[in-house]
Amino acid sequence: MNIEILMQYMSYILAGIGVLAFVVSVIVQVIKEMPGLKKVQTNAVALATALILTPVSVIVLCTYYTVVIEWYYIFASFIAAFIVYLVSTGGWERVTEMWNRNKYKKN
Repeated sequence: MNIEILMQYMSYILAGIGVLAFVVSVIVQVIKEMPGLKKVQTNAVALATALILTPVSVIVLCTYYTVVIEWYYIFASFIAAFIVYLVSTGGWERVTEMWNRNKYKKN
């Protein structure tokens, strides 16, 4: 496999994870104040949302591009759901923490 094609696929994967993390964050912010979910921790709601949304998005993309859905696509989507969950719950705080730690400060 050519390195350019590999980098292109990695770019698609990272963009997909970013979009899914954004959608999970928005959905969690909207539904976490519902009466049935007020007592549930936000992290649990985010994990459940990522575990539902990521496989569904893989199935929708496979259907749209007429790709045969294999079992390992679904398995990989569940693994990717944990990555989406991590990015959607703590990714932004980690990025801002790294930025503030390494930011140039005037004396």
